[in-house]
Amino acid sequence: MTMVLEPEIGVPYSDEIPYMDLRARAEAACNTAAALVEHGLEIDPTTEDEETAAKLTLAYADNPEKASKRVSNKRASTLPPAALMLTHNILTQFGHSVVQSATQVRHLVTNKLIEETENPDPRVRLRALELLGKISDVGLFTEKAEVTITHQTTDELRESLRAKLSKLVNPSDDIEDAVYIEGEAIDIDAELGIEDESGE
Repeated sequence: MTMVLEPEIGVPYSDEIPYMDLRARAEAACNTAAALVEHGLEIDPTTEDEETAAKLTLAYADNPEKASKRVSNKRASTLPPAALMLTHNILTQFGHSVVQSATQVRHLVTNKLIEETENPDPRVRLRALELLGKISDVGLFTEKAEVTITHQTTDELRESLRAKLSKLVNPSDDIEDAVYIEGEAIDIDAELGIEDESGE
């Protein structure tokens, strides 16, 4: 069933609507646009819509409260649905860490790697899983080296050094002599089938 829409131009917006976070406003606009798309509304984002969404997202990343106040009810009503939908998609993709660019990149890379674990190519799947395992939070394939530092006083170090030097200067008397075993000598190379360099 097709829904026929006749928009009323110039409907006044009430200023009594309380402050709304840009993320929530974009989500509400996106849900409304998605419902209208189901009934025949065509939304094709233009380059201008993409630029608007990028500016809104960057402003929100810099200062969420200031950006949310800037996009007032009146300003939001003038924004194209496609721009608000793109803004919502970007903010959702980066999750709650949109204000921290390093964390944004981390989440984006992790999400992309998770997507690649479903790749039909087994090499790509294996590599994605390996890289996911190397993430420090997971730590499956990280090589860990433990360093133990023992703090000693100067006197303890001197005593340890004296003990080592005395062992070198006065070796202990309990050194055993080599034990001679009588028997026939064998040629190891011949036994192992290794020829010498002359080829014999």
